[in-house]
Amino acid sequence: MNLPNKLTILRILLIPIFVFFLMLDNNSIKIIPLVIFIAASLTDTLDGNIARKFNLITDFGKFMDPLADKLLVSSALICFVEMNYISAWIVIIIIGREFLISGFRTLAASKNVTIAANKWGKIKTVFQMILIIVILIDYARPIQFINELINPLIIITVLLTLISAITYLVNNRNVIKS
Repeated sequence: MNLPNKLTILRILLIPIFVFFLMLDNNSIKIIPLVIFIAASLTDTLDGNIARKFNLITDFGKFMDPLADKLLVSSALICFVEMNYISAWIVIIIIGREFLISGFRTLAASKNVTIAANKWGKIKTVFQMILIIVILIDYARPIQFINELINPLIIITVLLTLISAITYLVNNRNVIKS
């Protein structure tokens, strides 16, 4: 097991710890979920950079790295519904897009076609992470200007989620046709 794959596993293992501390709702430890989420997010950047730089890309990493990201983001968003930060329908759109594109990629793979991430998917992921971090900052220490960023970030994230889904489907519609 190489270092990038170990970092991916670490990210997955951090998810239940993140959720545990987030759902405790204890004022003295509200910063802990933010620290855990940022650490987990950094492992994503780090594992990808190491894998590419040292040619350590594996089938395990190709499958588990994006799954770890989806689990981390989905866990945070589902908790935010419980905490009344985000409406359920928004989370359904975001998670639904992930299922749709994962299914689409599986279909493509069954036809020996690889669908790489595109710029819209990467931008969407960045905004999801920013949104989650902003909400976690607001949760840890409510600050008016931070709170005012949440709704615009939700709108931008939902729009980017929809744009990235449409782009994937349109650019790869030949997978559906054959």
